[in-house]
Amino acid sequence: MSSFWQGRSVLVTGADGFIGSHLVERLCAEGAKVRAFCFYNSNGSLGWLDEASEEVRKDLDPWFGDIRDSRRVESACDGVDTVFHLAALIAIPYSYAAPQSFIETNIGGTLNVLEGVRRKGCRRVVHTSTSEVYGTPARLPIRETHPLQGQSPYAASKIGADALCESFLRSFDVPVVVLRPFNTYGPRQSTRAVLPTILAQLLEGQSRIRLGNLAPKRDLTFILDTVDGFVRAGAAVGVEGEVIQLGTGNAVSIGDLLIMAARVVGVEVEVITEPERVRPDRSEVMVLESDPVKAASRLDWHPRYSLEEGITLTAEWIRSHRTGLVIDRFHV
Repeated sequence: MSSFWQGRSVLVTGADGFIGSHLVERLCAEGAKVRAFCFYNSNGSLGWLDEASEEVRKDLDPWFGDIRDSRRVESACDGVDTVFHLAALIAIPYSYAAPQSFIETNIGGTLNVLEGVRRKGCRRVVHTSTSEVYGTPARLPIRETHPLQGQSPYAASKIGADALCESFLRSFDVPVVVLRPFNTYGPRQSTRAVLPTILAQLLEGQSRIRLGNLAPKRDLTFILDTVDGFVRAGAAVGVEGEVIQLGTGNAVSIGDLLIMAARVVGVEVEVITEPERVRPDRSEVMVLESDPVKAASRLDWHPRYSLEEGITLTAEWIRSHRTGLVIDRFHV
């Protein structure tokens, strides 16, 4: 794998974020020349890449911009072999409050990336979808052929972005691969997600944990496994036009996840339900469970981290980064 990426020019949008920063580090370790597209801010911060090692930082080509700016995105695609498109708004509850921003960022931003790839002749673009596009599934496990259903404005925006990818492949032969990660977790994830919410409260010594609905089940994939899937999707032969899921094939309820996290940390807990963490009834997705067969056959991708291992590594990171954990008042 390392020989494939050695010396290749790669663009990562959303490079300053949770998954993006881990992907940048992996690509740098593989020998790629990484252009890191980060959301502009007056502090000149590269987000989580500010914590990257000097070895990673010295090889980075930081680009500040906004994924909604078509000219800036097209410029970032110039001279690039592969584009990994991760920039998006992802907090589902915030999508209820600000749906237009999700359309502009997730659909409009994806359009800008696809146009940039088309005009600059990039070899491949790997687009990031989400398991939320399925809504509450009609059957389990979920396969890539399952019908799509927009049960939240966020999910609808990602369905639209995925459809744009298909249209650009069919209309303009843009070489796009759609990756559909299930629930990725791990170091650097904000507390908008359920596991960091649980662990942050446990590690603060709280025995009364504030959560939403405990019944929904999720297929949780550790960040380093998800990143491995991205790297493989960028290099695999003949996968243009395909949709490929990244999930373990095992779903766990939020209640059971809480029990496992409490066991890892070593505390007993009581749950307090917070209404703002509960989705509207018809918007809640009760179970997401991937069928990982296609990822195994097309990408030779197999998750390596068990859930308990991943929770332990995430807890260790939160314990050492409590002041750097991003707190988001709109929770999943």
